[in-house]
Amino acid sequence: MSDDKESKTEAPSEKKVHDAIEEGNIPFSREATIFASILGLLVVLVFSARERTRVFVERLALLIEQPRSFSLDNAQDASRLIHAVALEMGAALLPALLVFLIAGLASSAFQNMPRVVGSRIQPKWSRVSPAAGWKRIFGVQGFIEFAKSVFKFLTIGAMSALVLHADRQRIVDAMFVDPAGLPELLLTLSIRLVSAVSVATILLVAGDLVWRRVRWRRDLMMSRQDIKDEFKQSEGDPLVKGRLRSLAQDRARRRMLSAVPRATMVLANPTHYAIALRYDRSENDAPIVLAKGQDLIALRIREIAEKHGITVIEDKPLAQAMYRSVEIDQAIPPDFYRAVANLLVFVFKNRS
Repeated sequence: MSDDKESKTEAPSEKKVHDAIEEGNIPFSREATIFASILGLLVVLVFSARERTRVFVERLALLIEQPRSFSLDNAQDASRLIHAVALEMGAALLPALLVFLIAGLASSAFQNMPRVVGSRIQPKWSRVSPAAGWKRIFGVQGFIEFAKSVFKFLTIGAMSALVLHADRQRIVDAMFVDPAGLPELLLTLSIRLVSAVSVATILLVAGDLVWRRVRWRRDLMMSRQDIKDEFKQSEGDPLVKGRLRSLAQDRARRRMLSAVPRATMVLANPTHYAIALRYDRSENDAPIVLAKGQDLIALRIREIAEKHGITVIEDKPLAQAMYRSVEIDQAIPPDFYRAVANLLVFVFKNRS
């Protein structure tokens, strides 16, 4: 296993990164989500909790101080009372729930765009396997998670102790003041505590985000053989592609040679190049190239032409020049009209 890891020295390709993301293998920090929830709680405490708590406490005080104002003669009365209390609690908690939801979604979107990956929610034995769980707990990742938990415990504990120590006199004095002032004191202390915890966890969250991405990239590292295999998969095996290319060329060559019997004349040089031309005024305005080739293909074109009684004209300069300029199944360029026209006149005269 160590040898396999040591061989992975190449950076992951774009394809491997893309495939990993499509499979749901993305760097994700739970610490960032927790931090977003803490910030959401701070927003709720600062902007919403004071007013919502005041209204809820007033309604609850009315219920406690004037219990006789509520009729509880039967089950329906009790149900209505429970329903009213539940509505008040829901109205008080709904803003907080919405803020937590938005904070969680924002933290996920900040790290990676949300996507639905079916394979990530399919049941897997490794998720419930005791051996796999034991490995996760006592592996490198398990020790890292343990270290983060200890860091959070010590840091948050220290910050909380500092805040409570600074307000210890107010906390003691709260036992001798009007109970109506307790909600405000508790809210103030909560805001200070959550603010301190947010500041204390910023360093942990930043470090965890960097570590997650570095570890993710490291896990995607590839060996040279992996790169070669991926290239073969994406581009195709060079041997197979070469064979397919050869077969395609053979088919094109046979199709080209099968058109030679339809030629009007063959221009040759004398054995290195051969071009089969067809001219029929009713079909095209200019001669069409049916086939062209050099060396063995040129000899084959001449052989077919002679077999079918097609005139073969040897003109070395013209054959060389045309071979580089013409394409199969295309009309000859205008630069060769005059020279080819003279040859066609000669061919037609000999036929007559």
